[in-house]
Amino acid sequence: MTWSHPRGFDPMQACAKEWQAKTGVSIDWEKRSLQDFESFPVETLAREYDLIVIDHPHVGEITAQGCLAPLDVPGREAERAALEAASVGASYPSYEWEGRQWAFPIDAAAQVQAWRPDLIDSPAADWNEVMELAGRGMVLLPLRPPHSLMTFYSLAANTGRPCRNDGGGDFVDAPAGEEVLETMRAMAALIDRECLGMDPIAVLERMAEKDSPIACSPLIYGYVSYSVEGFRDRRVLFGDLPPAGTAGPVGSAIGGTGIAVSAFSSDREAAKDFAYWVASGAVQRGLYAQSGGQPGHGEAWEDDAVNAMTGDFYRATRETLEGGWLRPRHRGYMDFQQSASEVVNAVFAENEPAAAAVKRLNALFRESFEA
Repeated sequence: MTWSHPRGFDPMQACAKEWQAKTGVSIDWEKRSLQDFESFPVETLAREYDLIVIDHPHVGEITAQGCLAPLDVPGREAERAALEAASVGASYPSYEWEGRQWAFPIDAAAQVQAWRPDLIDSPAADWNEVMELAGRGMVLLPLRPPHSLMTFYSLAANTGRPCRNDGGGDFVDAPAGEEVLETMRAMAALIDRECLGMDPIAVLERMAEKDSPIACSPLIYGYVSYSVEGFRDRRVLFGDLPPAGTAGPVGSAIGGTGIAVSAFSSDREAAKDFAYWVASGAVQRGLYAQSGGQPGHGEAWEDDAVNAMTGDFYRATRETLEGGWLRPRHRGYMDFQQSASEVVNAVFAENEPAAAAVKRLNALFRESFEA
C-alpha cells in the first residue's frame, strides 16, 4: 500500500515489475489519498498488506502495536550501513525507534519553497520578500491539517526556537510560539482563504495552471513531479526555504516516506528483500527516479542525470533537507498532530488569540504522552 500521487505510486509499480522479472516474485501495489496516507492507522494496513509505505511519525505507534517487522536483520549490516551513510538529512534515522529500524527511506522531503520561473526571476530570498509577494496576490500556503502545524514547526525551528520533539517539558516556549502564530496570521490575511483547505498537491496544482498568478509557496513539501517539463501546463521549480530567521534554510519539518514490512505477512523474508532492493542507491538513482519517484537515497540527489530532468530539484533543496527538523514520533503523537493542527488553524480561521493557542498546544503535547 502506498499513496495516491504519481510520485508515490508510479515508481513502486515500475519497481515491482522489474522485481518480478528479476526474482519471479509478484507485488501488486494499491494506493490511498494523501489525507488517508497521513492519518490512516498503520496497524489496519499491516493486517491487509505485506509491504506498506509509511510516514516516520507513526513509528512510536507501530512499535507499541507490534504491527511491523524490524528490518535490521542479522547478516545485512553492510547494506544497512550503506543506506544510513547515504541518508538525505535525517531520513534514515527517522525510521529508527527503540533501537530498531522499522523502515527504509525511499522518498526524502521537507518543507521547501516552490516557485514559478516564468513569473519571478528567482525564489524568494527571505520571509520579507515572501510577504511582499503575498501582498501582490502571488502566494499560496497549504494550511489544511496537518500542514499548518508543519509550517508552525518550520518557522519555529528556523528562527532558532524549535518545538520539543520528545517528552519532558512544554511543546513550545510561549513567546516563541506566539510570535510564530502571529507571523502565520499575517500571512494568512494576505492569501486566499481557500488555503485553509489546501494540501501541498492542491497548491501545486493551482500554481501549475496556465494562467495562475501564483509565483511562490514558501513552505511546502517538495513534489519533484511538478518540476519535470510537461508534467503540467506550467513548470514549478523548487528551492531552499526562505529564512525567517538569521541561520539560513534550517529547521524545516522533514517528511518523506519509508518502506516497511508487515509483522503479519506470511512472506516477510521476500518482502524484506524487496525493501532492501528498492531503497538501494542503484535502484533509487535509476529506475525509481526515472519512473517519477522522489528518491530517499543520497546518490540519487547527487546524480547529474536525475537533477537534469528535474530542474535541479535535488541540488536546489539539499541544504534545507540537511538542516531539517525531526518531528515527534512517540506513541500518542499522531492524535496530537491532528488536534494541534486544528488549534493552529483556529488562530487564522476564527481569530483565536495566539497566547491561548500556545497554552492549548502545550497542554495537548503533555497529554499526548499519557495516551
